[in-house]
Amino acid sequence: MKTRLTATLLVLLAGGLAIAQDHPVRADLTAEDLARVVAVTAPTTDFSRAENFEAKPAGAGTTTFAPNADAFSHFLDNLSFEQEEQFKLGNALFRKVWVSSPSSTQASDGLGPLFNARGCQSCHIKDGRGHPPFEGQAENVSMFLRLSVPPGADDTRMALDGVVAGEVGDPTYGTQLQDFAVPGLKAEGRMVIDYTELPVTLGDGTQVTLRAPHYSAADLAYGPLAEDVMLSPRLANPMIGLGLVEQVPVEDILALADPEDRDGDGISGRANWTIEPVSQSVMLGRFGWKAGMATIRSQSAAAFAGDIGISTPLVNRPHGDCTEKQAECLAMPTGEQVRLGASEAPDPVLDLVTFYAQTLGVPERRDVDDPAVLRGKAAFYGAGCASCHVPKFVTSRTAVNPAHRFQLIWPYADFLLHDLGAGLADNRPEGLADGQEWRTPPLWGIGLTETVSGHTFFLHDGRARNLVEAILWHGGEAQAARDAFAQMSQATRDDVVAFLESL
Repeated sequence: MKTRLTATLLVLLAGGLAIAQDHPVRADLTAEDLARVVAVTAPTTDFSRAENFEAKPAGAGTTTFAPNADAFSHFLDNLSFEQEEQFKLGNALFRKVWVSSPSSTQASDGLGPLFNARGCQSCHIKDGRGHPPFEGQAENVSMFLRLSVPPGADDTRMALDGVVAGEVGDPTYGTQLQDFAVPGLKAEGRMVIDYTELPVTLGDGTQVTLRAPHYSAADLAYGPLAEDVMLSPRLANPMIGLGLVEQVPVEDILALADPEDRDGDGISGRANWTIEPVSQSVMLGRFGWKAGMATIRSQSAAAFAGDIGISTPLVNRPHGDCTEKQAECLAMPTGEQVRLGASEAPDPVLDLVTFYAQTLGVPERRDVDDPAVLRGKAAFYGAGCASCHVPKFVTSRTAVNPAHRFQLIWPYADFLLHDLGAGLADNRPEGLADGQEWRTPPLWGIGLTETVSGHTFFLHDGRARNLVEAILWHGGEAQAARDAFAQMSQATRDDVVAFLESL
């Protein structure tokens, strides 16, 4: 039900932390600047040529290096020289491979004891998109299973530990299935994917085969999962442009929300709200597949704890996702060193990794004036895709980092939750998001997925093997747009793909 609130958030709202329904206009702009922003972000109606600045998706921060395998790993082009040093230090920590404790490399130990990856770069390979296991691959890389059980009637948790918004983990296995463990400890188990082929006939008779996945867990080392456990597969998202997304004003995102579909267009995007762990205040979620995280810092700390088993000052859990029922895990040594700080990754580790994630640039677009790309853009708009994949925003005038300040950006996302139908449902709520809702992910950089990541697997679990399959999986609020694409001629569908590949 779209109006469901978790108990903690209800308490906070009752206590006065109200979320306004009539959203104010941006407070960071003068009337003159507001008029400029409204004009420049208005959707285009002219598809005969590229729009002004369209080739610069990150504004002045757009990177202009060759579109090769390193295309996602460059810092914003408008960073200061001093900030470049912070970026490079953060990059080194992002690529760092953590080891188990005890170790002679005390600044690098603390891995696990249970974990999904040894470092940030292990999942966000080349800062790009994760993938399901390749054929013949025994281990999962950059993909894992989220675990949770329905909250009890008296459960008032909403990620007060800053790990996962609005979730209650499996009593034994916690919030995600860990398929690796340090020496001397058994991994929790492994994810199993079984695919069913689904034939689809498009309007012109073209035959397409989709693959519908079914997920389960095998080789469970600590007993059975809870009978009512909910499983949700997750791929690692690309890292580019996150700092600019963080500076899209809340007012501009909320202005796009229409939870009751009052305009009758079939699109009823709504916000996910979460509790920011530092201030303990309610903030708009904008990161993660279901917008469960409000800031890059909290997202990074959660990944350190949940994915790698490394504690930080924000999420100080040296045993990571170990639960009370995993006594062997809790008995393992940790990497806490009093002389180095109060956590396994003490300050400034989290600060530098956060800065790195905030300042990764977005590659310059390609072929923006190509006739096929322009035709595909027109078809993309005409099908209604831009209703959720909103092309452009202008970032906050008061952003702390000048590199993020007042930039025209082109993420092609509204960062809201949308019901995408039963076909894509994981049937597992997260925060205020229900089991059929997903955050609209940015499309910038999507055309470089194969170049950077070496594959073309899309959606939250990589079930789509190309962009056409990804579109055809859309349902719910996106059903009309999906059907419009399915009814296009082969030539027009090719143009849409050409447009997406130019992003």
